[in-house]
Amino acid sequence: MLIKQEITKKIFNYLCIMIRFNEYIEINTEKRFGKPIIKGTRISVYDVLSWLSNGMTRKEIISDFPELTENQINACLAFAAKKEEGQIYA
Repeated sequence: MLIKQEITKKIFNYLCIMIRFNEYIEINTEKRFGKPIIKGTRISVYDVLSWLSNGMTRKEIISDFPELTENQINACLAFAAKKEEGQIYA
């Protein structure tokens, strides 16, 4: 039962991030040539997606970049999903 609650909690958290990824992602022409970045950093959404696609886990990314949180990484995935749907033009 505990595992089911953990999974439900993770899904709920992911859905919340899907709705509010703009709390974590910004586009600022003064940073990284206007690419979408994680707020308060110079780490781009592309960077995070590249690390994930090359096999890094969220824990490994956070270990290498302790300023990042799991919610920020999830926000990058949510941003990419919305962009792929054509709901974001960045």
